[in-house]
Amino acid sequence: MATAEDARSGLVAGLVRDGRVHSGRVRAALEEVPRHLFLPGLEPPAAYADEAVPLKFDDGVTVSSVSQPSMVAIMLEQLDAGPGHRVLEIGAGSGWNAGLLAHLVGPAGAVTTVDIDEDLVEGARANLAVAGAHGVAAVTADGAAGYPPGAPYDRIELTVGSTGVRPEWVAQLAPEGRLLLPLTVRGSQLSVAFRLTAPGRLSSASVRSCAFVRLRGAGATPGPDAALADSGWTVQPADPGVVDPTVLAEALRAPGADRPAASPGSVSDLWDGLGLWCALADPATLRLIGRPDDGLAPALFPLAGGRAGLGVAAGTGCALLLAEPGATIRSFGSGGDVAALRLAALVEGWVAAGRPHAADLRIDAVVPELAGGGDPVIGGAGGQVVVDGAGTVLTASWHPVAG
Repeated sequence: MATAEDARSGLVAGLVRDGRVHSGRVRAALEEVPRHLFLPGLEPPAAYADEAVPLKFDDGVTVSSVSQPSMVAIMLEQLDAGPGHRVLEIGAGSGWNAGLLAHLVGPAGAVTTVDIDEDLVEGARANLAVAGAHGVAAVTADGAAGYPPGAPYDRIELTVGSTGVRPEWVAQLAPEGRLLLPLTVRGSQLSVAFRLTAPGRLSSASVRSCAFVRLRGAGATPGPDAALADSGWTVQPADPGVVDPTVLAEALRAPGADRPAASPGSVSDLWDGLGLWCALADPATLRLIGRPDDGLAPALFPLAGGRAGLGVAAGTGCALLLAEPGATIRSFGSGGDVAALRLAALVEGWVAAGRPHAADLRIDAVVPELAGGGDPVIGGAGGQVVVDGAGTVLTASWHPVAG
């Protein structure tokens, strides 16, 4: 069996090879902070697999986990924590990410990690002690409020998903500080590294696609998912106020009509790429998720043992992009033709723009109560404006990355 050192070296080498790790500081942290000591129940090969490890469940739903190493590496690069920085981490997990942060900020810096569950905090403290990680304070607190006693922070990182940029986090940033969080934007969860550019105003330094468990406590919000009656399907609307699940369920019972699309898309495009493009441009965008044996299912994209599709609703109809046959849009219901035309135009626009993905997105944010007036829309002409779950005004615009 491979030793812990061999397994760790192999993991880090793979992350470097795959472009997840770019900086020497992040590579050194991953090489020197032993992940297996934060997962004492796993043998080293499992502890260093590039997989997330669930830590805690609530009614069968994962509420805390040790994140996938490749995602941890991506976010550490986004955060850009350095020597002497004061860092707040929201979501302690097993303590591994806090240990990595402590390595990055060094003895002149300080890391505070908070979690809403005392048992997780106690576990993180124990793991940090065993690993010999210093300079980390593990605190039981609701991270929705940040942690005022340690503010201001040069860096704040969330390792749980949020539907909004909360003013408490922005208020606790030091000048030119950086806030990194998995942020849900029109149904897609994005790891956004925001730079504080002025009081209450932020601009993204980088955006990546991600998937994290949701924030709990005061910052928790119900998900937008809605079950379609008597169907076994679930709809995830980009804007819950626009898509009516009852109307959608009725439309999908009608026979469909097919027309060609400009691109076949892929399962990865449901929440990133094309799906993100559609959701930002049209709030009636939806994702449909269901069982693999339903009559519609074979035409949709395979996803985690089920099927999923991307579509647009219009009036009493809808249209879906199919996986089989590829590059096909199927319309349903009396408004289906209108929905199909809109979806076809969205696909054509995405193809013409070079098929951008999350990394090509720029997001500007204004927290009205902290910004002191002025125009809350700062993304420039052509940006899509979204008010998030915390009341922050987001302006998203596409800036394709060369190469």
